Amino acid sequence: MPEIRLFGIRHHGPGSARSLRAALDAFRPDCVLIEGPPDADGLIGLAAQAEMAPPVALLVYRPDQPRTCAFFPFAAFSPEWVALRHGIAAGAAVRFIDLPQAIQLADDFRAPTAPEDGSAPVPAAIRRDPLGELAEAAGYPDGERWWDALIEGRTGTDGDVFSAIAEAMAALREASEPDPEEAFREEAREAHMRGAIRKAGKEFANIAVVCGAWHVPALARHDARGQAGADAATLKGLPKTKVAAAWAPWSYERLAMASGYRAGVLSPEWYDTLWHHGDRVAALWLARAAALLRAEDLDASPASVIEAVRLAEALAGFRGRPRPSLEDLDEAARATLCFADDAPMALIRRRLVIGERLGATPADSPGTPVEADFAAQCRRLRLKPGADAGEITLDLRKETDLARSHFLNRLHLLDIPWGERRRARGRGTFKEAWVLAWKPEWVVDLVAASAEGGTVAEAAAGRVRAQARAATRVAELSALIGTLLDADLAEVTADVIRALEDRAAVSGDVFDLMNAVPPLADLARYGSVRAADTAPVLRVVRGLVPRVAAGLVAACQSLDDAAAAEAQGRVVAVSGAVTLLEEPDLKTVWDEALRALADQDRVHGRVVGRAVRLLFDARAMSVAETGDRMRRALSRASGALPAAAWIEGFLEASGTVLIHGEGLLGLVDAWLCDLDPDSFTELLPLVRRTFATLSAPERRMIGAAVARPGGGDEPAGPETFDAARAARVLPILRLLLGPEPTRGDAA
Repeated sequence: MPEIRLFGIRHHGPGSARSLRAALDAFRPDCVLIEGPPDADGLIGLAAQAEMAPPVALLVYRPDQPRTCAFFPFAAFSPEWVALRHGIAAGAAVRFIDLPQAIQLADDFRAPTAPEDGSAPVPAAIRRDPLGELAEAAGYPDGERWWDALIEGRTGTDGDVFSAIAEAMAALREASEPDPEEAFREEAREAHMRGAIRKAGKEFANIAVVCGAWHVPALARHDARGQAGADAATLKGLPKTKVAAAWAPWSYERLAMASGYRAGVLSPEWYDTLWHHGDRVAALWLARAAALLRAEDLDASPASVIEAVRLAEALAGFRGRPRPSLEDLDEAARATLCFADDAPMALIRRRLVIGERLGATPADSPGTPVEADFAAQCRRLRLKPGADAGEITLDLRKETDLARSHFLNRLHLLDIPWGERRRARGRGTFKEAWVLAWKPEWVVDLVAASAEGGTVAEAAAGRVRAQARAATRVAELSALIGTLLDADLAEVTADVIRALEDRAAVSGDVFDLMNAVPPLADLARYGSVRAADTAPVLRVVRGLVPRVAAGLVAACQSLDDAAAAEAQGRVVAVSGAVTLLEEPDLKTVWDEALRALADQDRVHGRVVGRAVRLLFDARAMSVAETGDRMRRALSRASGALPAAAWIEGFLEASGTVLIHGEGLLGLVDAWLCDLDPDSFTELLPLVRRTFATLSAPERRMIGAAVARPGGGDEPAGPETFDAARAARVLPILRLLLGPEPTRGDAA
């Protein structure tokens, strides 16, 4: 009879890994069975290559639907990785025994739905949190803290911990009531693992089974009477699909629970330190923290490190721990190195608790679908990833350069900013300048993108669809449309436009709609530079402007000074967008909305003043009517502060209206001169702020006009026209404009 030992571990636990390594050294198995995807058995041998540097991940995916996939990450301190390397080094047979992903990824297999955040589905073995339940019973805040205290903080390497874990899991399983869908998957997975154990028992004498602690009681029944028949019945008729597998680089940031990976840990870099330097972890970790702070020009002396080590050891002693835990070190560093400042502690936690370590895989290792497409696109477009920054200028009229622009913009959608846009030198909107600088860690982002599509384009489209589903404002969707046109993702552009139209149809937030109009108008007018179809975008704008116009007056009621300034900016932006489109119907609708806003008495003067100015600049309001409105706004009945706000809105950023508007400067001058001393003193800062927004030449011309007799009441007339000076300019104008056409020439 073969000897079969079950080792229940915690995924990514260095304490488990340490105990497992000691147990395997003592047991010396000739077969190691590991909870993992059998679809990747052919890739196990690559784990022994020198170029394989964890953290890495196994990716199993469907070639016909690369987005249907599962990731299986490994760190140096993962017990599964320790078992892999130990078995290979010892010459033992090493196999994965979980239910194949060819079954779990099949369309008809009843499986939990993918996470809403767009991350890859994960094996159900890590979906429940049995350790959390034990931690709660023991008074710990979460399962990781409980496991750290009982397992990871242990100094011994004896194997009796595995029998204790098995006993705890057996008691926990008896009291659990799993979800029916999860129970179905769990039953199928454990049936397959029991079958793999029985199969290995016919071939080998000493078999080590490394699995999640939760499964140990179920796998222990592998030789129970009638179990083989029951397992065969469970697995009979399960659907299958074709899958492929690949090793991929991974990172500690993605291994962390904060990234959304459900089997992750709170502190991968800390666990790495614990795994490699367990005996002197406190001094080493705090010394690294001090070095990190010094690199940021922060005080962290050797004396402070010594003090921090002593404090951490004292805290561990008070809490009955054999050595300091991360909690002890965190408190010690905060007190002695960071002086209770949150900012340096955030840096320490990011670098020394979560970590920025990046893994690597052998060059001959099979790649993920998106990696393969990325490499193919780089070859086709003659772009080579490199750390050195280089600048390229693209001519969007050329097919290759346009494709390069699409490719770089698609990478941006995947949060891979290989290229940074710069302002192109020279004339023409058909040019784009990019600075290219590749970072090695973006390989991990490419790998992760395989969960959203099989190519860079498909993954970018999947990422945007997820963002569109999560968007709560119309303006967010309008911003997405611009990036999609730049990336030439027509199909998903149509989806986002439909989502925008649906959201806008039920939105009551006029300001949100206003924020969406300007970028869409720019796209509708200039998107054709990329030969993109902008007709759907123009259709959206034609629908948004009337909705904004209808709700403009109501949205601008009861605004304070800050809100009025924001509203004014939105009104100006929408006016510019309507002018840009040059559509008479939209301009008529918008001018009517501005006139209705200008007629309001209960709207902030800054907004009303800007509405009047926009109508005046668009020649939708005469000089005479503008003067009448200014007189009313600046009358004593209006009050000094509202009048100043009106003037600020009317004049801000441009004083040409006072220079060329008949009598408007005199009205402003008379209003200021008519103020009593107290009101003048109160309003002076506001008036100075308003005139400070005007250009220096405008201020000089206004000053000269006020200094003339009449104080600027009359516009510049013939008496101020210098014919001799004008005659000196005419020859230059003839050179610029060309000769006058002679009789008979075409006009």
